[in-house]
Amino acid sequence: MAVVDREGVSELIENIVVIKRVSKVTKGGKNFKLSVWVVVGDGQGKVGIGHGKAQETPEAIQKALKRARKNMKKVVILNGTLPHEIIGKEGASKVLLKPAAPGTGIIAPQPVRAILEAAGYQNALTKSLGSNNAINMMKATLNALLALKDPHEVAKLRGLDVNIIMRRFGRGRKEAESQAD
Repeated sequence: MAVVDREGVSELIENIVVIKRVSKVTKGGKNFKLSVWVVVGDGQGKVGIGHGKAQETPEAIQKALKRARKNMKKVVILNGTLPHEIIGKEGASKVLLKPAAPGTGIIAPQPVRAILEAAGYQNALTKSLGSNNAINMMKATLNALLALKDPHEVAKLRGLDVNIIMRRFGRGRKEAESQAD
């Protein structure tokens, strides 16, 4: 993991998740390349993943980082954790993401942890369901994070108070309704 400061780019957290050697068989023999998957985030709600292939490792990493920066997306963070429970899917992989109390930390496998840390989450519980393929787990995690709903926007759409919607972080529905009377 590295924090990088470049022209036009704020401090970014970069994490190499997967490096593997792939080969293409031709009539002249095998051609080897390196395939790299990286996660890039600003630690404040923006995260992206990128894939790069090249003959040499540094070149593949640079390609992956460039693509990850290009693919950065905004995710919802509420008090350093997830606003609600969600399941992300990609291929045969499913990843369950749950909010956690302050001080819990991120309890997750390495590909999922890389994305959550780069995005800026401090507390989260996760469970891998189905395939444990690292690339599909990364994609499933990102799909789940992009599907999260901001509780303030949901409250506004429903015409309710945020405390009623977010019982976990508010007072709970019964107490909020009794105080409204």
